[in-house]
Amino acid sequence: MSLKKSLGLILAILLIDQVSKFYIKTHFELNDSYHIASWFKIYFVENDGMAWGTRISDFIPFISDKVAKLSLTIFRIVALIGIGYWLFQTTKRQGDKLLVSAISLVFAGALGNILDSVFYGVLFDSSLGQVATFLPEQGYASLLHGKVVDMLYFPLWKGYLPEWIPFMGGKYFTFFEPVFNIADVAISIGFVILIVFNKRVFRKEIQEEKENTLLGETQ
Repeated sequence: MSLKKSLGLILAILLIDQVSKFYIKTHFELNDSYHIASWFKIYFVENDGMAWGTRISDFIPFISDKVAKLSLTIFRIVALIGIGYWLFQTTKRQGDKLLVSAISLVFAGALGNILDSVFYGVLFDSSLGQVATFLPEQGYASLLHGKVVDMLYFPLWKGYLPEWIPFMGGKYFTFFEPVFNIADVAISIGFVILIVFNKRVFRKEIQEEKENTLLGETQ
């Protein structure tokens, strides 16, 4: 896949992601929901954390939310630069199409959530108890402290777990509980491709490494 096609895929995902988030922000109050089916609903939540609604404080409880948010945003930007460089180099050496597609998906998803984190605090006011206003006089947060918009919720199964299950037995459980967005889906699909098809997508890189090793041994 060429860099041009890769950029086209990234822009398409980014457009779908940002349009869906903009619609939710300007039509839903925080925690509003719209039931599409018993197992799927649009449920508007915001999170300061990582993909699938997780937060840094879930892993490092002693860090403040403000510091955690700023640190995560900066980390995302640095990671995005690294992913972008990887994508550029892979297309430059005409890497496997599936590999380029996977990197493009991860890049698009990461960029989509970064836009929320960097700009949404300035572009919108609070969604708590009201529908947010686009370009208000004052946003709900400063630059780099915006919240990621999530809205896709798939409670496929709800019920009490059997008593024999260790630690969780007898507890009420929802599968799948995390609320997510299009960017999260793109990132997840990209990583699944890299894991499941790793032998294929990295075949050319492995072959080139072997050839370079043999070339070095013959010199």
